[in-house]
Amino acid sequence: MKSDIRVCANWETVHDRPVYALGDRCPECDGPTENSAPAPFGPEDPYGEYRRRARRRDSE
Repeated sequence: MKSDIRVCANWETVHDRPVYALGDRCPECDGPTENSAPAPFGPEDPYGEYRRRARRRDSE
């Protein structure tokens, strides 16, 4: 799921705190923004197979 809220991509070096925006550019420094939501699970998730198997079993 993709979030509509974005954070300045270089906030750690330019700003004192994270700067959030809804657009593609930071409102304070005009730098690029990136998606602020973390991925739900990593691609190298060791338990992904078991979670998917449990989800299929619950839906049947």
